[in-house]
Amino acid sequence: MKQSPTQVTETNSLNQPIRNRKQRRCADSFVRTTELVLPNDTNTLNNLMGGRMMHLMDVVGAICAQRFSGRTVVTASVDSISFNNSIRLGDVVTLDAQVTRSFNSSMEIHIVAYAENIPAGTRTCTNEAFFTFVAVDQSGRPIDVPEAIPETADEVRLFDGALRRRQVRLLIAKRIKPEEAQELRDYLFD
Repeated sequence: MKQSPTQVTETNSLNQPIRNRKQRRCADSFVRTTELVLPNDTNTLNNLMGGRMMHLMDVVGAICAQRFSGRTVVTASVDSISFNNSIRLGDVVTLDAQVTRSFNSSMEIHIVAYAENIPAGTRTCTNEAFFTFVAVDQSGRPIDVPEAIPETADEVRLFDGALRRRQVRLLIAKRIKPEEAQELRDYLFD
């Protein structure tokens, strides 16, 4: 259910002014998808192939980012994908995705995957990742997205960490200098 957006003025992580932006609740972006692991999805050990998991995460993340922004999106980065437990042939895979924070045109999406063995009655967290998507117009140019508003304690925790994760991504890409990553420096050295 869409909520009517409101307008705000704020600054970004580099303390640059951001134009008036609409606001959307993080929860409004939530997407859940479910897949059955079939033989064509598995390796020779009958486990879901890692590349197939990355594909599923990219798709659910893109749907989440599009739902939040109302725009076409492209994948900008993947911080890391943890592979905590294997997913077996015949398991049901559930992926949950939700926006943690938005910036000018980008959105960080937190994705968690679970494997369920229905006959055994077990459900295990198998994978977790942070993806970044950028909203683009019809010409492929970045376009503004709404400001993400966290409400729950978990959403606030992920929202607070998103700026530090973004600053790490920008440092690695050499798009900012270490002295410009104030939030990250405060977190690491205080």
